[in-house]
Amino acid sequence: MNHPHSRLRAGEPEAFRELFREHSSLVYRHAVRVTGNWALAEDVVSLTFLEAWRLRGKLRDEGDSPRPWLMGVAVNVLRNTTRAARRHNMAMARMPVADPVPDFADELVGRMADSEQLAAARKALGRLRRSEREVFALCVWSGLGYAEAAATLGIPVGTVRSRLSRARTRLRRLADDELRAARKLTAKNGAEYATKNPSQKNTEPLPVPGQVQGGRSIAARPHKETHR
Repeated sequence: MNHPHSRLRAGEPEAFRELFREHSSLVYRHAVRVTGNWALAEDVVSLTFLEAWRLRGKLRDEGDSPRPWLMGVAVNVLRNTTRAARRHNMAMARMPVADPVPDFADELVGRMADSEQLAAARKALGRLRRSEREVFALCVWSGLGYAEAAATLGIPVGTVRSRLSRARTRLRRLADDELRAARKLTAKNGAEYATKNPSQKNTEPLPVPGQVQGGRSIAARPHKETHR
């Protein structure tokens, strides 16, 4: 009897449609949390499934789900994408910054709150080693078990456990530092805006990291871990 993965290796269109339906949202959520950019995350999803199609012959008959293999493809895509994004950000940082135009529509305010919390979380993660960062994102944010994360990254389960433990210990301190810095910056920007625009007395205040606005859920909220 053929293994379920044999349909994917054979390039059956329906098998890949099933793969996309079942796992694209997981890849997207993982990419959003790693990149902090909704549009870039959509590109990561597209590139991940294109790479999965190209590399389908390397899918082994291991386990009942192709999820660890697919997430391994996504991790490699993200490594390349984040390197390119860093180069882009460095180039953009050398350009003059235009004055922001405030817009306090409810949806935008909610998006700003989510973005600020994502930025704070990503800054803290960015100070970890890449190996620790990837394990944390897979196990805590995306909910993969130790065995799945190990298969995704091609490392032993024990290594996943030790990296995750180190990541958690360091992140407790780093996240507190980043949130304090973000709050100070938000307060400073709000004070500067009020000084430059004294007539805007009823302007809604800038969101503070840690708040939920507009009923939106926090994109950086950890996924419940499942370890089998």
